[in-house]
Amino acid sequence: MPVPDPRRRAGWLLAGAVMLLAAVLLSLTVGSRQIAPGDALQALFHSGGSDDAQVVRALRVPRTVIGVLAGAALALAGTVMQGITRNPIAEPGILGVSQGASVGVVAAIAFFGVHSLGGYVWFAFAGAALAGVGVYAVASGGRGGASPIKLALAGAAMNAFLASLVSGIATTNARALDEFRFWQVGSISGRDGEVIGQVWPFILVGIVLVAAMARGLDALALGDDAARNLGNNVALLRALGALGATVLTGAAVASVGPIAFTGLAVPHIARALVGTAHRWVLPLAAMLGPVMLLGSDVLGRILFPPSEVPVAVMTALIGVPFLIALVRRRSVVAA
Repeated sequence: MPVPDPRRRAGWLLAGAVMLLAAVLLSLTVGSRQIAPGDALQALFHSGGSDDAQVVRALRVPRTVIGVLAGAALALAGTVMQGITRNPIAEPGILGVSQGASVGVVAAIAFFGVHSLGGYVWFAFAGAALAGVGVYAVASGGRGGASPIKLALAGAAMNAFLASLVSGIATTNARALDEFRFWQVGSISGRDGEVIGQVWPFILVGIVLVAAMARGLDALALGDDAARNLGNNVALLRALGALGATVLTGAAVASVGPIAFTGLAVPHIARALVGTAHRWVLPLAAMLGPVMLLGSDVLGRILFPPSEVPVAVMTALIGVPFLIALVRRRSVVAA
């Protein structure tokens, strides 16, 4: 892959910022109730009691903020997972984190009587964290430590095991199944300031962890031996990368449910635009992730009005053709 010059890379970062602002504005203005951009901005920066202002402040602002947070978290987690596993089709679910969050939510409903989104978040995050730790512990055993192949295999096994737990609990508890399916579909609607307040500190910690290891991810892309020769602790890099990806994925999935393909597609798009250096890929992915999530959400609002198609359905519709094109390519760069 040819290396873009710094001016082109900076240009793509600027373009990403512009696209993110446009996606935010669309999210605030487009829906079953169309609101003029000027009225939306007026509602944001000035007090007012009009119906449009209430819709923007009470419904669309929280929805947009959680979309930005979750989109950035999933895109960054996918970038890191593809980097530490050197697997071009790795995405946030590869470590079993998404299924771990699902186990936490269905257990909260079935065994602890939790029936609110704000209550789900902590159980989902705990399940995601335990699943991520479990996968890394399994992959770290034996010779060679947590190699890319062992991480992928341990994640696949954990996913299968946790999926069976979810099915077992949900199918034997009708109420749990009825409530769980609304969370499982993956959506950013109905989220409020309480959910945002619960997840943003974790997403911030995850972003800091990921940003701190950008050079380490570049070294891992050269292979374990080359990374060691450059003075890197490969095991520590993978552990920190897995921790950052787990925190980001856990927080995102806990708040919006499992949303596929954002963490798979966005890193490849970012690398195609700015090259493979992670100091450029990570910030661009952090902007393109929310663009994809908010764009999918807006599209889901207008396809079949007044009903809405959940964002996870829309990202899958967009992501499946991308995955097919990715598989059909002769060569794919993972990091």
